[in-house]
Amino acid sequence: MNVTTPVGIARRATMPVLIALSVTHLLNDMIQSLIPAIYPIIKSSYALDFGQIGLITLTFQVSASLLQPLVGLYTDKNPMPYSMVVGMGFSLLGLIGLAFAGSYGLLLLAAACVGVGSSIFHPEATRMARSASGGQHGLAQGIFQVGGQTGGALGPLLAAFIIVPNGQGSLAWFSAAALIAMMLMVWTAGQHALVSKQKAVAKLAAAPAPAAAQPARRLAEVAWPITILIVLLFSKNAYSASFSSFYTFYLMGKFGVTIQTSQVMLFLFLGSSAAGALFGGMLGDRIGRNKIIWFSILGALPFSLALPYADLFWTGVLTIVINMVMSSAFAAILIYALELLPGRIGLVGGFFYGLSFGLGGVAAALLGEFTDQLGLDTIYRICSFLPAIGLLAWFLPPLKEERHP
Repeated sequence: MNVTTPVGIARRATMPVLIALSVTHLLNDMIQSLIPAIYPIIKSSYALDFGQIGLITLTFQVSASLLQPLVGLYTDKNPMPYSMVVGMGFSLLGLIGLAFAGSYGLLLLAAACVGVGSSIFHPEATRMARSASGGQHGLAQGIFQVGGQTGGALGPLLAAFIIVPNGQGSLAWFSAAALIAMMLMVWTAGQHALVSKQKAVAKLAAAPAPAAAQPARRLAEVAWPITILIVLLFSKNAYSASFSSFYTFYLMGKFGVTIQTSQVMLFLFLGSSAAGALFGGMLGDRIGRNKIIWFSILGALPFSLALPYADLFWTGVLTIVINMVMSSAFAAILIYALELLPGRIGLVGGFFYGLSFGLGGVAAALLGEFTDQLGLDTIYRICSFLPAIGLLAWFLPPLKEERHP
């Protein structure tokens, strides 16, 4: 097909838009990942206990979760590609607040600002990624997720080599990343609008026969699978929260490693999720969402059960394998939900991203309180059974899915 036609231009522009969305996702999630990455620093500076650490995570993630479904519901009817820029503005404000907070209360407020920024970013970015997918929804979500997972993994590494040596105030240096993200978001929104217009022109030119509208599923038909997806997300995010909030303390307490070493190992754990997200998205296009969801959560169980009894080397290896397997679930869960509720991309994206943040925050707060009472070793032994909840994937009904060779 001639690339100068509207359809050709739209297809040619799809991958640049996906890559740009992935990079903005990287920068957004890198900023938010700096919050748990500085926990070892602020714990001593502000004399915090594990319960207060968990409350910071809860504040950030609840502020990120509550607004996302509302934003998604609104933008389903009124698309707002440039709203991502506003969201990054909130994240920038929170980042500066974290750098110069003079009290625990200000830390909570700054964390909430970062959460609000994420709540505005994710629903609209999810819609744009699906629009740019060219029908390969798993691949598109995989590319989009790689950016977010990579950004989330960079936080501990940046903390180890920049924030720990230079202090809490060095968080303000990452304002440059927020400004770069805002410029890139402006370009991405413009490209998305152009491609959408060209696709609309191409459809009018082709003048296809009107297709029958896909019948809306009744609430009773989707309530059970949506409930299962929520429970699966809880098991995944509760387990992940035990690492993002407390893994560095676990390593320092059990193996006597330095803060920098513990942050590098947290980076390796989080970084493995990028490969898992891309693999899960691509493979889901070929073999179906149900199989990926089943494998990604339950498949981590043997490794999570062995983790509390491993030495330092095998702890690092097992955590990489666990997170790589578990992270392949999210793209499949999101696309499964989108196919259950077609036409509600913003709502589903906002709800499941918001739910992901919210469940992780609640889990972090609960785990923080239990850790103060039971100790980290006991908590990690208890959490090792969480992937067993993946057995519920057996009850997910199969969907009719388009396969891509």
